[in-house]
Amino acid sequence: MCVIATTTYRQRRTGERKRKSVRGCICGPDLAVIALKIVKKGDAEIDGVTTDVKPRRLGPKRASYIRKVFALRKTDDVRKYVVRREVKKGDKTFYKSPKIQRLITEKRLRRKRLTKRAKVDGFKKSKELRAKYDKVLSKYIKEKKASHHQAAAPVVVEAPKKVEAPKKAAEPVKKVAAKK
Repeated sequence: MCVIATTTYRQRRTGERKRKSVRGCICGPDLAVIALKIVKKGDAEIDGVTTDVKPRRLGPKRASYIRKVFALRKTDDVRKYVVRREVKKGDKTFYKSPKIQRLITEKRLRRKRLTKRAKVDGFKKSKELRAKYDKVLSKYIKEKKASHHQAAAPVVVEAPKKVEAPKKAAEPVKKVAAKK
């Protein structure tokens, strides 16, 4: 069983294990496939391996890699240096090229400016709203304090003065003559 620590096996998923025969450096006629990597070229040529020169079919796709391969400056247009592939369909010939990734275009710069402006505007708006809220809050707190001070202040209530009813003027007493 091969696990993570072995050199001949690379797990594809975490915890994956695989049954694999490992023989070291012994090669025999019973092996169907041998996975090898050429590290150093010897004196003699190997037919089909070192004699054939196969150019890379695909070129770089990322903008920075294209710049690196063709030694371009940042000002140079990367789209002119994309490796194109010739395709013949019937009697017509056309060229296919990969979509360049991480290409800085005018559209992308404009979008970046817009998002930055939107972010700054959002900051300004939130700052204004915060100031407005603080103003309203301070006004509310002042009113609350003022009403609290009025309620808590000792109220001096004078006892109501006794108001005497106005005296009636003495009426002349009518003498009723008694009839005999």
